[in-house]
Amino acid sequence: MEESKSTVVSRLTSVKHRSGKSYGQIAEETGLTNVYVAQLLRRQAHLKADTAPKLQAALPELTDELLQEMMKPPLRSYDPHLIQDPTVYRLNEAVMHFGESIKEIINEEFGDGIMSAIDFYCSVDKVKGVDGKDRVVLTFDGKYLPHTEQKIRAYGFKAKAAVKLKEEEHTE
Repeated sequence: MEESKSTVVSRLTSVKHRSGKSYGQIAEETGLTNVYVAQLLRRQAHLKADTAPKLQAALPELTDELLQEMMKPPLRSYDPHLIQDPTVYRLNEAVMHFGESIKEIINEEFGDGIMSAIDFYCSVDKVKGVDGKDRVVLTFDGKYLPHTEQKIRAYGFKAKAAVKLKEEEHTE
C-alpha cells in the first residue's frame, strides 16, 4: 500500500531533523540550492538518480525505499491554508506588491515573455544589512520564456486558413 504524500514528507523531514543539519549544509554537500533540498524533502521536486547518492551521503538515514519514492515524479501541490502562515503571506504580499513593476522590467529587458518556474533556481540567504541587522535575500533565477506568435503553419495545425495558404503557395 502506498503511503500518502503527507506521511512520506513527515518521514523525510524527520530524517533531516535527526541529522541535525540545516538545508544549507545539505545543499553544500549535494551541490543543490537550499530551497531545492527543501523542495525534495517536501516532495515538491523530483530527485534525479545521479543526485540520490549525494543526498543519501548527506542524510545517511534516508532509506532506499524513501529514495525510490523521491525519484518518482511528485505531485506538486500546496495546502491552500499555507497562505495563513505569516512568512508565506508576506512573501505573497511582496510578490503581489512588486509584481507589476517586476513584470514591466522583465518585458523591458527581455521582451514579451515570462520567467520560468520550471527551469528555475531559488535560494534563501542571510546577510547583514548596512545597519548590522539580519536580512533575508531571496533569489529567483528563472529562464526567460518569450511568448510565441501563434502562426497557422506552426506544428501542422489543420485549419481553413492553413489550407488556403497551401493553395496560394501552389498557385504562385
